[in-house]
Amino acid sequence: MADTFDLIVRGGEVVNHAGRGLADVGVRGGLIADIGDLGQASAGEVFDARGLTVLPGVIDTQVHFREPGMEWKEDLETGSRGAVLGGVTSVFEMPNTDPNTTSAEALADKLARAKNRMHCDHAFYIGGTHENARDLGELERLPGCCGVKVFVGSSTDSLLIADDEGLKTVLAAIRRRAAFHSEDESRLVERKPLARPGDWTSHSEVRDAETALRSSRRLIALARAAGKRIHILHTTTADEIELFALNKDIVTCEITPQHLSMAAPECYERLKGLAQMNPPIRDARHQAGLWRGIALGIADVIGTDHSPHTLEEKARSYPASPSGMPGVQTLVAIMLTHVAEGRLTLERFVDLTSHGAGRVFSIAGKGRMAVGYDADLTIVDLNARRTIRNEDQANRSGWTAFDGFAAKAWPMATIIRGRIVMRDDEVVAEGTGHPVRFLETLEPTQ
Repeated sequence: MADTFDLIVRGGEVVNHAGRGLADVGVRGGLIADIGDLGQASAGEVFDARGLTVLPGVIDTQVHFREPGMEWKEDLETGSRGAVLGGVTSVFEMPNTDPNTTSAEALADKLARAKNRMHCDHAFYIGGTHENARDLGELERLPGCCGVKVFVGSSTDSLLIADDEGLKTVLAAIRRRAAFHSEDESRLVERKPLARPGDWTSHSEVRDAETALRSSRRLIALARAAGKRIHILHTTTADEIELFALNKDIVTCEITPQHLSMAAPECYERLKGLAQMNPPIRDARHQAGLWRGIALGIADVIGTDHSPHTLEEKARSYPASPSGMPGVQTLVAIMLTHVAEGRLTLERFVDLTSHGAGRVFSIAGKGRMAVGYDADLTIVDLNARRTIRNEDQANRSGWTAFDGFAAKAWPMATIIRGRIVMRDDEVVAEGTGHPVRFLETLEPTQ
């Protein structure tokens, strides 16, 4: 008797642990049940993937969806809409909302807000503060938490731990890998007067490479002394890549598409405040160093640091203009354009956007296209020629720094746990996202 599946993705080029080749993917009960020639099998639904490429579901492990407290910039619904339109199946959302996500109650509130509203699967970081540092070992184990996030520099209010004693307390409390925004706060304060009013090219001088490198060196020393694992977010310098290469036993790192695709000073001259983010876009030498990190396997994940602000906010004169830009919807198209132009292989793209996230964060059932894993699939057309446009962005602020970018590939469908959520640039299943689970915090079954 022929097998029966809930869904068969038929006839696409599959890219997974086995390599690349034409295959069908059979889904049953939200999980991948078979991969191969399923021509004799039947299914309740069939997705014709002929001429398309079927990838493991893309995971963006750093987004700021601004809810609660700043919904005029973005919210969980619009942010996740952009994610699935861009081929992203899961996101990890940051704690610098209002109120900050620093307690069990704040995390529960975000999970409640996400239920039946977020279109992709999701998890939330707990923010580390001086006040909750000793409780982080319990907070990081809560369902729906992807781990602890600490701002070592570039933050306000309580979401800043710049001193060694505070960082030691955090590292002593945690058992999972913690994520860090790595910029040295004392150097940021010292260099703040270097900002030239109205001149965004000075942003990478104020927040220079030494600011990042000094912080990352300190974090590695503290983590090694504590015997803990750390993850450095949005790596921007060639020097850090070389540093991380010597410390891969405890350090993983993220690079953004923005830092791989833009270089100073050109991006600031062209985009002004739209190119402003922290840590900043740097010059061609550092960009080349990041690509070296990709080529040599030092980089672990691609994350976007999706951080929308309104165009009105971005139009303020530097340094009053806020840092951050949208990114989750454009991740796949931009990085696959780099694949098309020979800067990385398709297999390395998969490693950076799926496998890497699974390894770094010990995700349960995601990060691989293999039997028994969640049926999360990003289906792309590697021959598409499309232009990224402001008017197509789902983010509430309605813009992208990549407006006018000529993409050489495009996401055609997003499948999450066997459900087609996006197809042909349209969200076709709304509010079906679930919390992501993690191997280190699995709850016992009743």
